[in-house]
Amino acid sequence: PAGPGSWEAALLGPVLQRAGCLQRCLGRRLLPAPSAHRASRAVRRDFERREPYNYLQVAFFQLKKLDQAVSAAHTFFVANPQHLQMREDIEKYQRMSGVKSDSFRDLEAMPHWEAYEAGVQHYNADEYLQAVARLEESLTEALSALEECRALCEGPWEDEDEEEEMQPGLYEAIAAHYIQVLKCRQQCVLEIATKPGRISATEDFIPSHLDLLQFAYNQAGNRTLAAECAASYLLFYPTDELMLEKMKQYRTELGEDTAVTARQDIQHYVQRSLMEKKLIYYSVEHLGETFNDPDLWTPDELIPENLKEKYREDQEKQKEETLDVEEREKRGPLPFEGIAVTMDSHQMNGTQRVVFDRVLTESECKDLLRLTKVRSGTSGDGYRARRSPHTPHERFEGLTVLKAMQLAQNGDVDWRDAKLLLQASEKSRKIIESYFTPGKKLHFSFTHLVCRTAIDGQQEGRMDLSHPVHADNCLLDPEGQECWKEPPAYVYRDYSGILYLNDDFQGGGLFFTEVDTVTVTAEVHPKCGRLVAFSSGKENPHGVWAVSRGRRCAIALWYTHSREHAEQERVKAEELLEQRAEEQDRLDGEKHQGTYHSSRSSSEPRVPSSGTKPANRRQKPGSDSKQHPKVLRARDEF
Repeated sequence: PAGPGSWEAALLGPVLQRAGCLQRCLGRRLLPAPSAHRASRAVRRDFERREPYNYLQVAFFQLKKLDQAVSAAHTFFVANPQHLQMREDIEKYQRMSGVKSDSFRDLEAMPHWEAYEAGVQHYNADEYLQAVARLEESLTEALSALEECRALCEGPWEDEDEEEEMQPGLYEAIAAHYIQVLKCRQQCVLEIATKPGRISATEDFIPSHLDLLQFAYNQAGNRTLAAECAASYLLFYPTDELMLEKMKQYRTELGEDTAVTARQDIQHYVQRSLMEKKLIYYSVEHLGETFNDPDLWTPDELIPENLKEKYREDQEKQKEETLDVEEREKRGPLPFEGIAVTMDSHQMNGTQRVVFDRVLTESECKDLLRLTKVRSGTSGDGYRARRSPHTPHERFEGLTVLKAMQLAQNGDVDWRDAKLLLQASEKSRKIIESYFTPGKKLHFSFTHLVCRTAIDGQQEGRMDLSHPVHADNCLLDPEGQECWKEPPAYVYRDYSGILYLNDDFQGGGLFFTEVDTVTVTAEVHPKCGRLVAFSSGKENPHGVWAVSRGRRCAIALWYTHSREHAEQERVKAEELLEQRAEEQDRLDGEKHQGTYHSSRSSSEPRVPSSGTKPANRRQKPGSDSKQHPKVLRARDEF
């Protein structure tokens, strides 16, 4: 050191000058007291969630300013698509005669997202000149938004552990605040890459621009700018073989003497980000900080060895959880005889898809269809016909396992049919578990016997679907080619199944698509006893063709590995079935004692003692009952 304290002055002197400059600037802009304009964390969170627009739409509506009310409501709903009350308000506004369609505008729309989605649409339509214009606009706006976000990171220190008694010293406090700012700046890329209303960010948002631009410029005939974008992309992924091959091709076409360099703004972006990452990872290794790196492109050499080891362990765990489906399919036989695998993943042009036949017999399908004949107005009825939530051209009816048991308890349906619903769904669960996840328990998430009926006189010229294309545990975003695993999606669902009960209708087939929701990859035609099963994620978007005539009935099944999300209604339904079994045992016992001497003349054949279960022994739901051989039917094979 040149002298005592000289390095401190060199380091902190400019910091003090910058603080003074900032205070003077704030004093001029935010009279009288700058500190009065600092928002609390709760207020900032409300603004991030666009909460003020929720109040604004009510105020504008009361003032009879419909245009502003609709815009405020739409702006709030874009960022809060799971808000049910606002969803209803939006639907009401859509039905109002005085509301114009262009009133539904996002007042907080991010320019880079609008440009990006338009650019991707042009790109997918092979309109490359329009694509490069919008993608360039998106990249410029995204980098600008990134700078604004980074500037806001230089706010006051936010102590995450407010209860900590021991206050840090000078250098620890400086280091902690500085690292907090750096981590905030690093997370800014996630903020600009997250579409309003989404929780998850689009991966590699900045590099993906360069990748798309490289290809679009090349298709448009501008090799110079294509090469520049390729060189910029290689700053993120320097070993990418396809892009290196492209660069070699561009150099050949442009001439070896032509200098091809990355864009200045991208060079600055990468160099600055790497410098910040280096400091953050130092603090992780030596100061006990934590860091969730938002980038996939971070060089391996920047990450400390102990973190690399943890990363490798996480990768191995993930690899084990996503074993190749073909290997899984080889494990063990199916738990029931006579069931046939009609189509596997390969035949269905996808992954984790399968179709089984002969899961139910014709008579079992007919017995289950009897449950669907209960109509509104019947005592205890829960099977109410109404317009489908997905299309106005069909009537939708649904029955849960618990409601089936309650209807049986009230005498509205046969106990044996309600019991069969439990048994058929459990049989399906065992088949799907043994096929896809042998050794790993699948729990019911929800069981629903559903019928869709075409409404007469409303089928001509129909263009919609019975059930639009969707995935079962994430929100499909066809334009972004993503599926966001976040509420209101049922993110805990792992596998899905549909057990068909009939085929005497037109339409109603199941189809799978790519993430774009329009490229159909496979179709499944319903018939009695056919079970289609598939994993619930983005790899299996699916929909249902319109039911144009007749009535389509099936048992919809969803499963989860998560015990805490297991179907509670099923537990209650099984309890009701057990109570019924115990009551039947008791009644049979009393009847047997009362009629023992006259049993030979009775019209009921006497139950052999070897087949009779003691009255005090509880019978599990779905287990075989041998008390009444007279009424045993094919369903009891379960």
